[in-house]
Amino acid sequence: MIQCISPIDGSIHAERPAAPRADAEQAIERARAAQRDWAARPLEERVRLVRAGVEELGAMNEAIVPELAWMMGRPVRYGGEFGGVKERADYMADIAADALAPQVIEESAAFSRRIEREPVGVVLVIAPWNYPYMTAINTVAPALIAGNAVVLKHASQTLLVGERMVEAFTRAGVPAEIFQTLFLDHGTTAELIAAKRFGFVNFTGSVAGGRAIERAAAGTFTGVGLELGGKDPGYVMEDADLETAAAVLIDGAMFNSGQCCCGIERIYVAEPLFDAFVEKAVAIVDGYRLGDPLDEATTIGPMAHKRFAAEVRAQAEEAVAAGARPLIDPKRFPEDDGGAYLMPQILVDVTHDMRVMRDESFGPVVGIMKVSDDAEALRLMNDSDFGLTASLWTGDVERAAALGRGIETGTVFMNRADYLDPGLCWTGCKATGRGAALSSLGYQSLTRPKSYHLRKKTG
Repeated sequence: MIQCISPIDGSIHAERPAAPRADAEQAIERARAAQRDWAARPLEERVRLVRAGVEELGAMNEAIVPELAWMMGRPVRYGGEFGGVKERADYMADIAADALAPQVIEESAAFSRRIEREPVGVVLVIAPWNYPYMTAINTVAPALIAGNAVVLKHASQTLLVGERMVEAFTRAGVPAEIFQTLFLDHGTTAELIAAKRFGFVNFTGSVAGGRAIERAAAGTFTGVGLELGGKDPGYVMEDADLETAAAVLIDGAMFNSGQCCCGIERIYVAEPLFDAFVEKAVAIVDGYRLGDPLDEATTIGPMAHKRFAAEVRAQAEEAVAAGARPLIDPKRFPEDDGGAYLMPQILVDVTHDMRVMRDESFGPVVGIMKVSDDAEALRLMNDSDFGLTASLWTGDVERAAALGRGIETGTVFMNRADYLDPGLCWTGCKATGRGAALSSLGYQSLTRPKSYHLRKKTG
């Protein structure tokens, strides 16, 4: 059985039997058999059905929000993920005609030469638990629009999300064979990938998980997209809007109990602003309320699993033992139970010798360091195995752009953080993974180019 253990009380919230490989093979064959007819439908029809599926999903939001709280601990006051799901799906639908249009090289009396995009077939989406709907839709929507069939394997922590999504899209008219969810264990998943059952595999998760996907796909020539770990930095320059910088960066570090793919995990502040920034950051965190995510008054809920909280506690404790100074008083958060409920923490006097400034934390802790200039900030921002986003705070666009060219990340923000813009390519470098999602580039991995060289006259 694949189980979802609720972080609220440690109970089994949901469980499903893992599909035997033979059953999974049959489901994939049904998807493959139906995919050609789906791809033959007009693009406008596929777009319409995907939009309708998203609307059906939105109609379930009243049930989805508390369900997410039970499965992964996000407070109900934040209302779920439908806004982001719709924004991303709508954008990919809006650009589909242009992104998938043939590239015409020549259209003359003698030749027709063009490059068209064809769907890759059956796409496997392995989605994570932290933003289970938004991360899944990043690939599900464009894959379906491009004419692929989709198999969704969701994380055990958010076991019911795949069922919800498939139900919504099927209700909207997407054929049941074209969008399916499967409950698979890691071994069966690896076997299916190694057996070349998919045209493309998208995985969002841990670095270890990404390595396992690459090993399974080795030698199959299956396309793989990976979004893995992160240790995203924020840099506050001396001309920054201090109030806004503190509010946005601390929210980026603590929202969703710090369990955000592009959450802020370390902050560097120009020396003249350091003390004031830290003071504002502490005041923000002191205002949080840790507790039951089903309570509308709760602003920070439990982490998704007690083992995730244990890792964050270990990093913070190691840092304090090595000389870091914690600024948040545990007495402010008596609900911290030593399990999944973990109080937020801000650390100063940190160094890059500490794991909390180098390893992915993925929890409500952030270290803040003082820097003397852009060169020092750049060196520290790049002193990481990961490269997803960086957040720069300044009033000087040219300065931010120049600094951004030296930052080893997939995205550079100025005066914002922790946001995924569907019009821009979502990508990373180093141990954060490879590939591109969303934007027009997001369609490229979900399709393959086919060239047509048609000679009209032979005489």
